[in-house]
Amino acid sequence: MALSNKREVYLDHAATTPVDPQVVAAMLPCFTEYWGNPSSLYARGRQANEVLNKAREQIAQVLHCKASEVVFTSGGSEGDNLALKGAAFYAQQKGGGNHIITTEFEHHAILHAAEYLEHFGFETTLLPVNSQGLVDPAELERAIRPGQTILISVMYANNEIGTVQPLAEISQIARRHNILFHSDAVQAPGNLSLDVNELGLDLMSLASHKFYGPKGVGIFYVRQGTQLLYQQQGGSQERKRRAGTENTPYIVGTARALSLAEQNRAENVSRITALRDRLLTGIQAQVPGVRVNGIMEHDQRLCHNLNVSFDGIVGEGILQALDLEGIAASSGSACNSGAVEPSHVLKAIGTPDELALGTVRFSLGKNTTTEDIDYTLAKLPGIVSRMRALFEMELV
Repeated sequence: MALSNKREVYLDHAATTPVDPQVVAAMLPCFTEYWGNPSSLYARGRQANEVLNKAREQIAQVLHCKASEVVFTSGGSEGDNLALKGAAFYAQQKGGGNHIITTEFEHHAILHAAEYLEHFGFETTLLPVNSQGLVDPAELERAIRPGQTILISVMYANNEIGTVQPLAEISQIARRHNILFHSDAVQAPGNLSLDVNELGLDLMSLASHKFYGPKGVGIFYVRQGTQLLYQQQGGSQERKRRAGTENTPYIVGTARALSLAEQNRAENVSRITALRDRLLTGIQAQVPGVRVNGIMEHDQRLCHNLNVSFDGIVGEGILQALDLEGIAASSGSACNSGAVEPSHVLKAIGTPDELALGTVRFSLGKNTTTEDIDYTLAKLPGIVSRMRALFEMELV
């Protein structure tokens, strides 16, 4: 249902996505028919458990892993926390190392978890990235402390500027040094391959609501043999890896959403890339003083991501003006939208503060149309011009 009579253009799919009607349809029987507790031994419970196992197998097919390596969580943040804390506290319990390597522009679920671990004697190396947002694998290898580094965590694709990291290359370094390798891959489904063997991952975090599934449910991949100290105690669910009755409807919806994302990936990437490039070309042609953040090589950037900085304005003002025209976009990470300081991601790639504050992230989706892009291009130049005029008046 539309929020108003004006045209609605949603360009914030990196923050969240609408639940696909096919996903809703898959979930509904779990509320009315397969509603039993999957841990119960009687018929209703066995029926729910069968549905749960089928969903796990569907997800495993997309990840190219074993069904037993799939753990269901509440979302990407829980998966990130579990990767860092689970690996760190297991190593501590066994008298192992205390060093973690990650990057300066990870999601805050990684950065804050790393900060938390420092209270327990762990040390973190935050790798810098270049101006395009790429990690230097050679620098990563130099940061390894033999016998001390227990985990490397590098985001697959950045949620703000869309840069895709060379995970396969990094994984080879991790393997050589016998170090666990985790990736926050929340932005990847429907955009990039999720083959954990090609990527060389031991651990991976996903969130259903980023790929047209329900909110409040996530996927955590754990390679067989990987040792973690699991963080949620209670029952024996998820092979004793995460206590709590499984959210069967949402898990079934997640499996359907992930299967659809993978099934339609090639077609959607091609179409959305063309729309994203149409938006960029239009902005550059009509708006002076624009800087694109991140690399624009198609195989190194998420197809749906366009992050641009405008000279002489503040991004929040643009967002409000766009919203008045029915256009939804973002100034950066949705989890950080209340911040008044420049994004840590933009700081990491060397963006000056005054330019970082004038940044807008447009993230397209599978339902984005050419008409949506053209409508945005019809409204955006005038908005930028008005914002700049207001900013100049304030300086006088």
